[in-house]
Amino acid sequence: MNVIIIGAGIMGTTFATLAKELAPELDITILERLEGPGAGNSWVFNNAGTGHEANCELNYTPVDEEVISVEKALKIHAQFNVAKQFWAHLIDKGAIKDPKSFINQTKHCTIVSETAIDELRLRFKEMSAHHFFEQMRYSEDFDEIKSWIPYTMEERPRHEKMAATAIETGTDVNFGALTEQMAEYAVNDLGVNIEYGTHVKRVHRSPSGSWLVETQNSGGEKQYRADVLFVGAGGGAFPILKKSHLPFRHRYTGFPVGGRFLQAPISAEQADQYRAKTYGKAKVGAPPMSVPHLDLRVAKGQHYLLFGPFASFKPVLEKGRGFIDYLRSMRLHDIPGLLNVSLEHFPLVKYLVSETFKGEKSMFQELDSFAPGMSKKFDWKPIHAGQRVQIIKDGDLQMGTEIVVSKDKTYGTLLGASPGASVSPEVMLRCLEELLPAIFTKEDARKKKKEIFPEDDLEALANNPERYREIRDAVNQRLGIASAIRPQDTQR
Repeated sequence: MNVIIIGAGIMGTTFATLAKELAPELDITILERLEGPGAGNSWVFNNAGTGHEANCELNYTPVDEEVISVEKALKIHAQFNVAKQFWAHLIDKGAIKDPKSFINQTKHCTIVSETAIDELRLRFKEMSAHHFFEQMRYSEDFDEIKSWIPYTMEERPRHEKMAATAIETGTDVNFGALTEQMAEYAVNDLGVNIEYGTHVKRVHRSPSGSWLVETQNSGGEKQYRADVLFVGAGGGAFPILKKSHLPFRHRYTGFPVGGRFLQAPISAEQADQYRAKTYGKAKVGAPPMSVPHLDLRVAKGQHYLLFGPFASFKPVLEKGRGFIDYLRSMRLHDIPGLLNVSLEHFPLVKYLVSETFKGEKSMFQELDSFAPGMSKKFDWKPIHAGQRVQIIKDGDLQMGTEIVVSKDKTYGTLLGASPGASVSPEVMLRCLEELLPAIFTKEDARKKKKEIFPEDDLEALANNPERYREIRDAVNQRLGIASAIRPQDTQR
């Protein structure tokens, strides 16, 4: 069977690697617009990067009066632990020589001011009662919080009431480095073909039922034929879907959101003082991806601090592509949905437009509000992040990601953004199960799946504490993540 994948980012490369591991007989080609793997939204500074394990992101645990919902956090945490099983498998296979080349242990913390202390205390109570988050710690003590995340507290007045939570076993993940190593393994060991510098202009069905993929590269135009087509091209998936003539294409429109960060290089010694990802609370009307956070990042052995994001309304589908490409992707039936979102979510649109024109002075003020004195402590510069395209489905704006598969199971795509890369192996496994179900009827594939994913059942991880701990500890050891002592263990 001939499978074409559009996009050599973390999603497309994971899909190809996993598919070839489970079904070596597949003929797989990846078509990538850029000149290398993981160079788009997967690249280290285009992606917020740290593993979304739902440890510290308040938007994954919404509060309605005094009731907090943790279901989304539980799902994301389970998905990330499935992802870690896949990455540990890549290490076992020798595809990745050193886990520190892409994943590094980093505390996951949440910090809030006095107005949100009750919410954080409630969140801690609900989450720490579940075995996923049994290692979470909570404090309102200034000195203890400072010991966890000194850069946010060093110049903060002691009288300012704050609360924080911390989980020691969080991670920082460089998805660009991960994608590069996985692509090399897929090509050299699994026989995947990757064509770089290849722009997909349109896809359509041939009279025989296969997919024809029309492309343009430096050598001219070329057409590829696919029995199964998977589009994992970030925002670029929307115009391809529009040109596919599939009936459900009318239901989806892209809502692009840009972003910037403040970035500062720091020394290894300074990194050891902080070594954390610290989330705050989003402003009223801000999109979930704009929750402020101060992160330690590692790229090719160099340490950086990243603060942001500062959202923007930037009508482009992907970084490096222009407004005209976005206009060409639009259809008349998309206009009502865009107008509906603009009216229903006017505070969001207003927020994005105001953020677009925010200058460095205002960005530094926000940094100092989050971590007093930080703007002068390091040499910060603004950088542009990757472009995110949220889903407008049936006229409504949706956060998150969605797998879309045609009825005949020949076309699949992934639309949307966060938590995105962090859960890519679990999401791509589900996509394979929907798009290529015949793979999983074979005994060899089922055995291989069990080898790669000792436990991929999210409900089993959520409902069986001992099974979860067994998987978590075994995988963390292979990834170089030191296990933390559970609070109840210290009381024995």
